[in-house]
Amino acid sequence: MATTPVVDVSGLSKEFVRGERRVMAVQDLSLRVDPGEFVTIVGPSGCGKSTVLHILGGFIRPTHGSMRIAGREVAGPGPDRGVMFQELALFPWRTVFGNVTWGLEVQGRAKAERNAIAERYLDLVGLLAFKDAYPAELSGGMKQRVALARVLAFDPAVLLMDEPFGALDAQTRELMQEELQRIWLQTGKTVVFVTHDVEEAAYLGDRVLVFSARPGRIKAEIPARLARPRSLEAKKSQAFQECRNQVWDLLREEVLKLREDAPAARGRDA
Repeated sequence: MATTPVVDVSGLSKEFVRGERRVMAVQDLSLRVDPGEFVTIVGPSGCGKSTVLHILGGFIRPTHGSMRIAGREVAGPGPDRGVMFQELALFPWRTVFGNVTWGLEVQGRAKAERNAIAERYLDLVGLLAFKDAYPAELSGGMKQRVALARVLAFDPAVLLMDEPFGALDAQTRELMQEELQRIWLQTGKTVVFVTHDVEEAAYLGDRVLVFSARPGRIKAEIPARLARPRSLEAKKSQAFQECRNQVWDLLREEVLKLREDAPAARGRDA
C-alpha cells in the first residue's frame, strides 16, 4: 500500500518580478517527503532552496505548481507547519516558558493544557530547569533549543528548517546536530532541512537533495546510508565520507557553472 506523503510538491516554479527584471528562482520542481522522513537540501548560493521552504511555509505564493502538506493544499501559513529560521525571533521580554507557551496561547489553549505541553517539550530539549530564564541569559545553542521546543509544542505535521544552526560556532553546531537527531527520533516528525553545509546535510538526512544553480531544480538525490541513531563518530565512517564526497562533487559542478556564467550575465546587463 502506497504511503501518503506529508509533503507533496508538483511542478513548482517561482518567478520574482522587479520592475522590468524577471528572475526565475525555482523552476518545475517536484518533491515528495514521506511521514517521519528527514530530508536535507543543499545547493549553491541563490539557487532557490530557501525560497522553496518559504513557499512550503505559506509565506510566498508560487508562480506555478501545486503543493500539499498532510494532504491539504497550502494556501498560507498554518499550524500544520513548524518553521525555524536562522533568526530565532524569541521574545526577549518573555521567559523560556513564556516563549514556548506563546503559540499555544494564540491558539486559545487552556492554561493547564499549555503549561503541561510546554513542560513536556522543555524537558525533551533538556531546558526544563531553565524555564524561568530569559533569552538574554542563554547561550546560542540553548536559544535554538527553546525555538525548537516552541515549534514542537503545537505539534506540526512537518518541520521546515532554514539554516537553523548557521550562526552557531562549530562545536555548538555539531552538538545541536546530534541533539536534533535525538529529538527527531523521539518525536517521529517529518523534517525538511535547508543548509549550505555539506557535512551537516549528509549527517542529518535520510537523503540529500542537491539543487542546481538558479533556477533551482533537484539535480540529484543522494541517499545517506548511515544507520540510526547516528553519533558524531558516524562522520568518520566510510559511508559518511562517500555520501559527503558525492554531494560535494555535484555541488561543486553547480558552483563552477555559476562562475562560468557570471561574465556572460554581466555582458547581458551592460
